Amino acid sequence: MAPPRRPGVFRGGVDGVLLVAVLLVAVNLRAPITAVPPVVADIAADLHLTPATAGLLTGLPVLCFALTTPAVAGILGRSSLRTAIAVALGLVLAGTLLRSADLAIGGPGYGGTFAGTVLIGLGITTANLAVPMIAQRDFPGQVSTVTGLYTAAINVGTVATTALTAPLAGVVGWRWGLASWGALVVVALVWWLRAVPREPRPTRPASSESAPATDDGRSPEPPDPLAQSMAEGVTGTEPDAAAAVERHVLRTPFTWWLCAMFALQSSSFYALTAWLPLILEDLAAIPRSASGGAASLFQGFAIVGGLAVPLATRRLSMRTTFLGIAVLWLMLPAGLLLAPNLWAVWASAAGIAQAANFVVIFTLVAQHYPTVRRARQASATVQSTGYCLAAVAPTAAGALQAATGTWTAPVAVVLGALGAMTVIGAVLTGRAPASGR
Repeated sequence: MAPPRRPGVFRGGVDGVLLVAVLLVAVNLRAPITAVPPVVADIAADLHLTPATAGLLTGLPVLCFALTTPAVAGILGRSSLRTAIAVALGLVLAGTLLRSADLAIGGPGYGGTFAGTVLIGLGITTANLAVPMIAQRDFPGQVSTVTGLYTAAINVGTVATTALTAPLAGVVGWRWGLASWGALVVVALVWWLRAVPREPRPTRPASSESAPATDDGRSPEPPDPLAQSMAEGVTGTEPDAAAAVERHVLRTPFTWWLCAMFALQSSSFYALTAWLPLILEDLAAIPRSASGGAASLFQGFAIVGGLAVPLATRRLSMRTTFLGIAVLWLMLPAGLLLAPNLWAVWASAAGIAQAANFVVIFTLVAQHYPTVRRARQASATVQSTGYCLAAVAPTAAGALQAATGTWTAPVAVVLGALGAMTVIGAVLTGRAPASGR
C-alpha cells in the first residue's frame, strides 16, 4: 500500500522513479515514427515502394490515433494503467522489430513492414491516453509540470531518431538502424515494471459491490473517471440531465472551424515530418547523410514552442500570439521556396511554431467549451477529424512529388495549407471565449 501523499508535493525517490518511468515511456511515443523519414528513400528502394506508398509508413500510425482512440479509451476504463503501459510498450517493440524484419526473414513482401507500423500506431495510441491519466492520478498538483516534462521528452525522442537514424543506417543498414531504436523501448518497459511493481491481489470481499483489486500496487478503486469521461465524450453519453438542453458541439460552427484549423496544422506537420530530409536534400542541396540531422531542428525547437504560449499570453492577446506563431510556421515552406540556403533558420522557426500552435488550438477548445462534457466532445471531434487528414498527408505529398519530379510542389501545397490555417486562426482567436453555457 503506497503511503499517503501530500497533494502537490513530490515524494522524493518514490516519485522520482515513477517520473523517470513516465519520461522514458514518452521518449518512445513519436520516435518510431520520426525514425523513418531520414531513411525513407532507402526503404522505398529496398521494398520497391512508390513515394505515395512509402508515405504510409508515417501516415498509418497517425491514422491509428484517429480511428482507435475511442476504443482504447473505453478499454482503459476497465484495466490497470500499469498493464496498459506495459502492453503499449510491448506493441511498439513488436511493431519496431516486425517493421524491419519482414523481408529479412523471407517474408512474402512488405506486408510485415506495414503490419509492424500498425502495431506501433496502436501502442502509441494506448500510451498517448494512459500517460496523462497517470500524471493526473500520481502527481496531483503537479500535473502541468509533469505534462511539460512529458512533452519535452517526446521531442527528445523525435530529435534523437531524426538526427541519428541516417548515420546509424549508413553503418548497419536501414533495417538494423530502425530496429535498434527498440532498445529504448526495452529500457522503458523494464523501468516501468520496476517503478510500478505487481503486488499480490487482496482477497476480494464477498459483497457484490466491491471493486476488483488492481495489479499496479494500489488498493482497489473505482474505474478511472478520466477514461470513463473520454469514452463518454465519444459516445455522447452524459448522466447529467441538464446536458440534454446544451447544444451539441457538432452543431456549433466554431467546432468545425477548429477542426479545419487542426487538420491543416496536423497535415502540414506530418507531411513535413515524413519528407523533410528529402526536401532538404532536393531544395537545399544537403547531403543525404546529413539531412536527417538538419531536419532534427524542426523537431528539437518544438521543446521551446510548447513552453512559449503560456508565457506569451501573459503579455499579449491570443490573436497576437497566434499571428506571431503563424508567421514562424509560414517561414519554413516559404523560405525553402525563396531562400533554401537559410534552411536552418526556417526549420528552427517552424519547429517552435508547430508545437506552439498545437497549444493554441487546445487552449481555444478549453476557452470556448468551458464545461467538462462539451470540452471533451470538442477535443475528440477536433483530434479525430484532424488526424484523419494528417494520416493521408504524407502519402499525398509523396504522390505529388512522384508526379512532378520535385519537392517544390508539395512544399507549395503546405504553404497554401498554412496560409488557410492562418486566416481561420486569426478569426477564431479573435472570438471572445464562451460564457460557460
